[in-house]
Amino acid sequence: MPGGRRIAAVTDAHFDVAAGECLTLIGESGCGKSVLASALLGLLPANAQTAGQARLGDLELLTSDERTLARTVRGRRIGLIPQSPAAHLTPVRTIRSQLAETVAALTGVRGRTALRAAAEAAAERAAFPADHLDRHPHELSGGLAQRAATALALVGDAPLLLADEPTTGLDRDLVEHTVDQLRRHTDDADRALLMITHDLAAAERIADRVAVMYAGRIVEITDAASFFGAPGPRHPYSRGLLQALPDRAFTAIDGMPPELGDLPDGCAFAPRCDRATGTCATAPRMTNAVACHHPHVAEDARA
Repeated sequence: MPGGRRIAAVTDAHFDVAAGECLTLIGESGCGKSVLASALLGLLPANAQTAGQARLGDLELLTSDERTLARTVRGRRIGLIPQSPAAHLTPVRTIRSQLAETVAALTGVRGRTALRAAAEAAAERAAFPADHLDRHPHELSGGLAQRAATALALVGDAPLLLADEPTTGLDRDLVEHTVDQLRRHTDDADRALLMITHDLAAAERIADRVAVMYAGRIVEITDAASFFGAPGPRHPYSRGLLQALPDRAFTAIDGMPPELGDLPDGCAFAPRCDRATGTCATAPRMTNAVACHHPHVAEDARA
């Protein structure tokens, strides 16, 4: 809230995700993806304001109090793989002790032997090596810290798994391992997965559907096969993002994303868009799953 002004970090974010489905939320850094995740879990700063609805089954998340969120949502109904996992692990405790504590809190398992076995089982589910369980977070590589965070997120068997940039900082082999592991977990347990990422290659590997966010708004939602294949995305920004994929001819999007506190009038993408006209001085509404006055149609989306 610079200078006392309120900033709308996320606006008009309409989407759903079903059991057994992976929805990837993609967009450049700073577009509001992680703010949205924090809102779902009640982890926004104390001075933040939310409006609208965010329903998980019969529970309204945005109006739930901290006691409800802490005792019945976080870990139990929504598992979180946080951005920068190493920063969210307790630095002075071993991974085994953190897993055992989480198991005790979320499952009711008691007794040293039972907790030890449950912690080892949780580590195995996330492909975390047993011979690293007695290490501290600072002794782990980025990939192992990510697996430790994943193991913690899976303990409660939550029906919704929220993975916030789970592949950041990983090499390509670990990225592929991570997204395949999340995909198997979703398929095997019939759980919903919301993955927030700016890594389009990872999104292409795992997604059933894709939601694209720009300047705090979702500008397109479509199935992954259509988005990454034919006929392709309809929003000009979405099409520009695809040019960053390794198997496509690289074409940079001109300009920079706007600051959320200084958005242009009308369409926020218009200053960077080669399809913009005077009509774009008015903000477009989401129509047929795309928020654009001049969306690409099937014939030119293949271009």
